[in-house]
Amino acid sequence: MQTRIPLAQLRAMAGTEVGRSDWQLLDQARITAFAEATGDHADIHVRPDSPAAQELGSTIAHGFLTLSLLPSMIYAFLPGVEGYTGLNSGLDRVRFVSPVPVGSRVRGRFTLDRLKDAPTGGLALRWTATVEIEGQTRPALVAIWLNRFIQNKSA
Repeated sequence: MQTRIPLAQLRAMAGTEVGRSDWQLLDQARITAFAEATGDHADIHVRPDSPAAQELGSTIAHGFLTLSLLPSMIYAFLPGVEGYTGLNSGLDRVRFVSPVPVGSRVRGRFTLDRLKDAPTGGLALRWTATVEIEGQTRPALVAIWLNRFIQNKSA
């Protein structure tokens, strides 16, 4: 695990693309495991012989599976901020732009749109997160992702 970064360094990143994750494979085993975890067993995700999968050429990853990868993608290059604990506080907008065929590799690209001191303490962050599909021009998804960072209390 990488070392947490100083707050001043994070503040300097506001308004910039902060980084890109490594590629992650979305194979059928991972898609099926997500279906088991969530109870979403739609044929398009788990049955390669289904008419929908046949029409698209393969099964596809759940949109919510792709969305759920955002934390692991960002932690790969931004493991946290010194003295703070990060929390998800919501999504302002999510668009599933393109289906992710089984066997595809995806990665996240993150721009820190805004970082400000929160009125209740801590920090409020707004990210534009784009999940790219290797070899495709259109992304899998684009999301406005909101985080809160609360300052750790010293012992």
